[in-house]
Amino acid sequence: MENPAEGRLPRLPVLAGQWGLCYTGSQEKTLALWRKWACPTFFAVTAGRAAACGGAVKNDFATAMASLAREKGVEPEDILQALTAALIAAYRRDVNAPPTQRVSVEVDRQTGRARVSCSKTVVGEVRDPQVELALAEARRLSPDAAPGDTIEVESTPSNFGRIAAQTAKQVVLQRLREAERDRIYREFAQREGELILGILQRSEPRGWIVDLGRAEAVLPPTEQVPTEPYRAGLRLKFYLVEVERTSKGPVMTVSRTHRGLLRRLLELEVPEVFQGLVELKAMAREPGSRSKVAVAARQAGLDPVGACDGPRGVRIQNVVSELLGEKIDVIQWHAEPATFVANALSPAQVVSVELDHPERTATVLVPERQLSLAIGKEGQNARLAAKLTGWRIDIKAAEVAAAPPAATLGGSAEGIGR
Repeated sequence: MENPAEGRLPRLPVLAGQWGLCYTGSQEKTLALWRKWACPTFFAVTAGRAAACGGAVKNDFATAMASLAREKGVEPEDILQALTAALIAAYRRDVNAPPTQRVSVEVDRQTGRARVSCSKTVVGEVRDPQVELALAEARRLSPDAAPGDTIEVESTPSNFGRIAAQTAKQVVLQRLREAERDRIYREFAQREGELILGILQRSEPRGWIVDLGRAEAVLPPTEQVPTEPYRAGLRLKFYLVEVERTSKGPVMTVSRTHRGLLRRLLELEVPEVFQGLVELKAMAREPGSRSKVAVAARQAGLDPVGACDGPRGVRIQNVVSELLGEKIDVIQWHAEPATFVANALSPAQVVSVELDHPERTATVLVPERQLSLAIGKEGQNARLAAKLTGWRIDIKAAEVAAAPPAATLGGSAEGIGR
């Protein structure tokens, strides 16, 4: 900084007549200072130097504030409010102002100049200059002033001090953090129930920490697929289950087991599903192993199963790849329960289906050679079919239909929800 006594004036934009921001005359250095500290750092400026600066104040303050707003992803108004709150807090600390005293700060948006005002009570004899104002001085400001009145008096300090500077800095930093947390919460709260791309960072007792770019999410053990080989640096798509606001910032929970993940992946890969031409009527999923999806066409002449499979099965294979090898059966939904149950047992061939509506049980006959295929490994195919249709399914071999049922599995109707 150049010495005013040598005849060369320092180019320091000041916040107030007697103190302000310690800037260099260079806009680049000014912005670098803001980037380094993420907020203005306050320094005492002597009355002589402030007077030397005079009115030759450039708009470095506005430029620096706009640059900081862009870098932090917050609104300039939030920064200005944080700065105003910081100045009030710093002033109260510096002069030990009582909590009942009203203090206000006006900051010029272009130059950064600030005007500090506080309320004082008009009295005949001043005992506490911080909160009281002599009647004679009050009448110079307001000719109608009378004892007991409250008057706003400009109280910009002549020497702010480094302690006040540090206080102001911390308040600004805290307000900026709060504004950024609020922005992140609003951004991700609108994306609940959507697909989100993230990178696994590290494993903690509460689950894997997922980097979402501007924020972090948690993949709890209950939302993890046991068969998936998680490792740091693995890039995956997740289903955003919940965004919760906490004192430490937003906490986001993502999932790899939610049925919504399969739904969103199908919407991503199958344009007909995204456009609503193909409806996902029901889904049943055993994460990491196998899923069944019932689809129906909303447009005449459209094959919903073929649309989901895509040319040579490319579309459904892309979904399988995103789920790290989980098998997916896409079947035709039908309003007739017997047909729907038969389709749900695909790829097994069904001879007949008998329905017991009061018990909501379906007795299915399949060729004997198809019996193991209809039941599936450890009963998986029949179990998923029962969940998909909502019917209790008894599977029998057609050749020995009179024999006891080979498998009896129950299920409840499940839609697209969790």
